[in-house]
Amino acid sequence: MRRTILILTLVAGAIGFANAQDSEMSFFLTSKGPGDGANLGGLEGADAHCQMLAESAGAGGKTWRAYLSTNGDSVVNARDRIGNGPWFSANGNQVASDVDDLHSDNNKLSKENSIGENGEPINGRGDSPNRHDILTGSNLDGTAFTDGEDHSCQDWTYSGSDGSAQVGHHDRTGGGANPTSWNNAHPSRGCSQSDLQGTGGDGLFYCFAID
Repeated sequence: MRRTILILTLVAGAIGFANAQDSEMSFFLTSKGPGDGANLGGLEGADAHCQMLAESAGAGGKTWRAYLSTNGDSVVNARDRIGNGPWFSANGNQVASDVDDLHSDNNKLSKENSIGENGEPINGRGDSPNRHDILTGSNLDGTAFTDGEDHSCQDWTYSGSDGSAQVGHHDRTGGGANPTSWNNAHPSRGCSQSDLQGTGGDGLFYCFAID
């Protein structure tokens, strides 16, 4: 009887610890995308995907937003969507203290810390398949492009073979103009799922808790 009580106490403690860990998570990289290339259902659909994955991981008590910029019908800066920080990944590590820190060389974004909602590592360069191209549509400072070109696959509503989306490398390595950038490494080959996968992506994106 005493052994049973001890086991139940340990189990309850473990559950409490897991819930505490979940409640601290305020940043993750989606373990999977919606599955239709860069068509995420717009910002609203991307936010809903973040919320769904967070809820599946026991962190649905917060409001989650996708780190995505748009530069088509309306200009939205990714950095303005994600709250004030600080942000912690599922492993308990702080990745940034605030928005400026996130977009500085001081951030702690890496393959080790840019992990899925359940704490799982996401394949990077050298893994099979490579999934390190992360959709952002953003400049290095987290702002939208203003050059008149489409960098967000029609504001995350298009999955055709033409078009392009700006991506970063969650593992901070690879090719492109800024290979070590987490949010602005290079443009994608196209907007379809096969195009994203063909260049080392899978339609994944970053999610941040704003409260």
